[in-house]
Amino acid sequence: MAAIHDIPDVILSNIFASISDTRSRNSLSLVSRKFMLLERATRFSLTLRGNAKDLFMIPTCFRSVTRLDLSLLSPWGHSLLSSSHLPDPQLLAHRLRVAFPAVRSLTVYARSPSTIQMLVHQWPGLKRVKLVRWHRRLTQWPIGADFVWLLEQCENLCWLDLSSFYYWTEDLPPVLQACPKVSASLVHLNLLTTSFTEGFKSQDIKDITTACPNLKSFLVACNFDPRYIGFVGDETLLAVANNCPKLTLLHLAETSSLADVRGDPDNEGFTSEDAMITRGTLVEFFSRLPLLQELVLDVCRNVRDVGLALEMLNSKCKDLRVLKLGQFHGVCLAIESQLDGIALCSGLRELSIKNSGDLTDMGLIAIGRGCCKLSRFEVQGCKRITEKGLRTMACLLRNTLVQVKISCCKNLDAAASLRAVEPICDRIQWLHIDCVWDGLGETGNSDSEQVGHSFGRNQVGESSNLFSFSETENEDDQDMSRKKCKYSDDFELSSDSYIMETNAVNGFWCKKWDKLRYLSLWIGVAELLSPLPMAGLENCPELEEIRIKVEGDCRGRPKPRERAFGLSYLARYPRLSKMRLDCGETIGYALTAPSGEMDLSLWERFYLNGIGNLRLNELDYWPPQDRDVNQRSLSLPSAGLLAECRELRKLFIHGTAHEHFMMFLPNIPNLRDVQLREDYYPAPESDMSTEMRADSCSRFEAALNSRHILD
Repeated sequence: MAAIHDIPDVILSNIFASISDTRSRNSLSLVSRKFMLLERATRFSLTLRGNAKDLFMIPTCFRSVTRLDLSLLSPWGHSLLSSSHLPDPQLLAHRLRVAFPAVRSLTVYARSPSTIQMLVHQWPGLKRVKLVRWHRRLTQWPIGADFVWLLEQCENLCWLDLSSFYYWTEDLPPVLQACPKVSASLVHLNLLTTSFTEGFKSQDIKDITTACPNLKSFLVACNFDPRYIGFVGDETLLAVANNCPKLTLLHLAETSSLADVRGDPDNEGFTSEDAMITRGTLVEFFSRLPLLQELVLDVCRNVRDVGLALEMLNSKCKDLRVLKLGQFHGVCLAIESQLDGIALCSGLRELSIKNSGDLTDMGLIAIGRGCCKLSRFEVQGCKRITEKGLRTMACLLRNTLVQVKISCCKNLDAAASLRAVEPICDRIQWLHIDCVWDGLGETGNSDSEQVGHSFGRNQVGESSNLFSFSETENEDDQDMSRKKCKYSDDFELSSDSYIMETNAVNGFWCKKWDKLRYLSLWIGVAELLSPLPMAGLENCPELEEIRIKVEGDCRGRPKPRERAFGLSYLARYPRLSKMRLDCGETIGYALTAPSGEMDLSLWERFYLNGIGNLRLNELDYWPPQDRDVNQRSLSLPSAGLLAECRELRKLFIHGTAHEHFMMFLPNIPNLRDVQLREDYYPAPESDMSTEMRADSCSRFEAALNSRHILD
């Protein structure tokens, strides 16, 4: 019989090249020497881990790698080519070039300009570079010192990402102007740096786009507030369109929008100041960028009466597929049954509307009718929309919509949001909601039953002037119920518009989310996660990854009535293996708290209690922080609770920890990859926690790597 070894090497190579999962590729390489050679020859992307001083551990068998990531080498945050922990920094740079001679794309944590200088000498043919730095830029460095060597040595550079790199806005424009050849070859430039306080000024953006006329992707953090000198307005938008007519991706965002902090649901959506962006300028702006495929304008200042301008997108930017708007008003007026504004952009695949003060249910319905190809929809900070409008929109987009984000909308708490997306519960793959319970019982069977019966009535017995539901006849009581949705006299959905499978659980109807694989949650500090299944997310058989963001000031908060936040309730999801628990926006007292108040170690115990009941393979954890001392550190209770996750293989702690706390972690049997990352600005310059010192980091890594791991 023919065996897999009889397949020609050319076909096997194509099969191997199509496999992206790292563990699967590693398993393939263990089958035979032939498989190992083929796997190594088709490995084009590699993220290097380990301690920078262990030169002998640099692998030499991945000579085909073209995309190399050095940003995760330990000790993380230290200068990669520092003489403090390396006998000869040039030797490490040389060994890297010998091991990976084909590198064309590089990601590196560049603590100082000397790191960039040494590495570009090794790979002068670099085409793509991403720089990472969360530490402060030293004032004694000359203007543009971080970029001079990069642009002077890498003549083939066409892709530059500085979104995770802290620098000064005045560093980049002079270097781009001084290197016109390389600047003209750039096609991708990402300047969405989250550490900026004011962002790039209007003149900076003009200078950058003038120096880089061939850009196809341009992402920049800026300031739209007209009260500031150098604000971005009509003149800047037209300059960008004139200087870079080949743009296919444009992202202009207010610096404050990059913080990813939830707003105030009671806000009407209008700011006190209007942006200096007019409707006529938007029309001209769209007309000059006919190749646009993705556009993000997150202004954080009122842009009014934009409906007519957005109507031009469909005719001027025919290839537009992704649109995200922040603080735009009048996007869809939905007068009578006529489509207008953004609803005429029928080619959109992804749409995000943020802080639109006059968006209503009828506007959502019009968008559902007109943008009939939407696969992703996000709505944030829109006070006037309700469950009924969003539910009708979901009915209309049942065949395409698979990703939904609902955040900071006053009339859409957790249960209402889940009821709104109920028509696509058997199709949706990605979902974000805010855990605002508003009447849901947190504990107790009686509360569960009461909420369940109320929830069931909302599913099948509620009617309104926007739409009504009528049940069709079924031959079998256990068959799936079919419902009819009608929202106007001249438009109605057939009874096949959506089919909902339900199961009776704990006295109320619980939907089955057949394809939901990613779930994102926002929850306020001191709130409980336990009502989540009660709200409607009881049955998610395919859920693989969850992100929970906890936000708020816990100073002055009373001690929670419950011992645990509720992570153990997530054990009901059988395939859940990845978690991102982000408490980075939870603010409290790092060491000592006033009498009667909890410090952060007790809050960490509250949030992590029960995590050992989950079968997690990967965990990213952001500890709470004390902003007064710029400290985000793992406490003793949290280290002990993390050690209870017996199936963990990868653990990233986005903060600091003492070395003796970290020594709890080698007790996890199969844990292979652990990192401490101060990836928040500003990263502490003189941290006193022992684990951040190179020697103590090496001791922990030695203890981690000395264990025998079965697989």
